[in-house]
Amino acid sequence: MNARPSSAVKVVGRTDDLRIRAVRALIAPQLLLEEMPLDAASLACVGAARGAIHRVLHGADDRLVAVVGPCSIHDYEGAMEYAKRLRGEAARLEQELIVVMRVYFEKPRTTVGWKGFINDPHLDGSFAINEGLKLARRLLLEINGLGLACGTEFLDLLSPQYISDLIAWAAIGARTTESQSHRQLASGLSCPVGFKNGTDGSVRIAVDALRAAAAPHAFMGMTKTGQAAIFETMGNEDCHVILRGGRSPNYDAAGVEQASAELAAAGLAPRVMVDFSHANSSKQFQRQVEVAKDVAGQLAAGEDRIVGVMVESHLNPGRQDLVPGRALEYGVSVTDACIGWEDTVAALDLLAEGVRRRRLVPAD
Repeated sequence: MNARPSSAVKVVGRTDDLRIRAVRALIAPQLLLEEMPLDAASLACVGAARGAIHRVLHGADDRLVAVVGPCSIHDYEGAMEYAKRLRGEAARLEQELIVVMRVYFEKPRTTVGWKGFINDPHLDGSFAINEGLKLARRLLLEINGLGLACGTEFLDLLSPQYISDLIAWAAIGARTTESQSHRQLASGLSCPVGFKNGTDGSVRIAVDALRAAAAPHAFMGMTKTGQAAIFETMGNEDCHVILRGGRSPNYDAAGVEQASAELAAAGLAPRVMVDFSHANSSKQFQRQVEVAKDVAGQLAAGEDRIVGVMVESHLNPGRQDLVPGRALEYGVSVTDACIGWEDTVAALDLLAEGVRRRRLVPAD
């Protein structure tokens, strides 16, 4: 008996693009870069921050890298207000912290949902991606112009061609750390890259990612002019592990010790960044302050394997849903819940004090 064809896929005399509803033109990266070129202020800011983070990762700078900011960017004006506030804190604490603003434009979704500012800048399902790319680049230019370095997560494999020259530090998320394509991408990026441990808490996945990203690769991609090409990379020496927890938190001394042991066993420098959010806060945003206290205490006790932290923070605490027809609260996250500004400043102060006290601990 012959099987009947699926109602979702009709027999139309061809075999390709059967589930594609529409194809729209995407602006070539080079055109956007020519419209919004890298200016002198951004060049200086990105270069200085990348150099400083490189020195931290290789033990030549004892400051702490602090990647701080909203879970995701959804409001241009709110992002700029946050950046101006954070720039003041970065200057105040520059002897202890290298502050990088978390400027996340792409959001991985467990099933479906808003995919971020580049994909849907109007938050209405219109998917004005070309406009999203332009807004993202303009925002990065303005933030770098303040003298504040930017960090982001690279989820889409094409988006780095549009904005990576404005990024001082990048992350590969827990869902994509095991992805060969993202490891290859990291091997060719010009900035330091952090790989998160797996969603189950496995640090081994991130350790393997570091080894892969440090090696040369050849893979297919898109050039700045929008042409398909084969890229050959040299490998990235500035990759590191981000501890974000899993089935249980791993920000504490035991978690840092275990991760450091796995790194050392693989012949890698035992240096880690701690994500205060996600599983490390048991998805309770207020607990990021508790994690900050614990990590600051580890620093004060002389822990030098912690080289950085990540904090999900916004102007106002909590989160909100995107509801059609309902106005959004200003400065409140539309993805993961964030701590508010006052708690952010308190956390940065705790961490800076931890660095100061770490400097007083005699070297072994």
